Amino acid sequence: MPDELVPVGDAGGDDGMDVELLAAALRRDSADLDLYAKVLSVNLVDSLPSDAVRVERKRTMADRMAGREGAVTNLDVALGELRLALRIDRGRIVGEVCKEVRGIVLSRRQVGLDEWIAALAQALAETAASSARAREALERFLT
Repeated sequence: MPDELVPVGDAGGDDGMDVELLAAALRRDSADLDLYAKVLSVNLVDSLPSDAVRVERKRTMADRMAGREGAVTNLDVALGELRLALRIDRGRIVGEVCKEVRGIVLSRRQVGLDEWIAALAQALAETAASSARAREALERFLT
């Protein structure tokens, strides 16, 4: 992935979003990992095609009794050849950035939360730049 900012939307347009803005939106509320994972997973599921996001949860007996979904433990986002995985276990977070072609992982790299968010923002921006539907979904995500 290039290190430079990639504008999202019309080239030179005043309403274009950049990767930094998107990354800032993705970082919102990241201090509380459980809440962050829940909000991020809901927003991504609502904003991206159903086959692009997979969320796994751990439900305790208390969650089941109260009818709650449970805590997010795994979040996988597939955008083109990039697959981003976020694993959360007892307050510890592990991010993974993978290049995957036709279901085969060509490279896998463990990263911290900030780098994972930056990679997700870049992938979302690139997807939105090439698809009007993805751009609309991204704009809904940011608002």
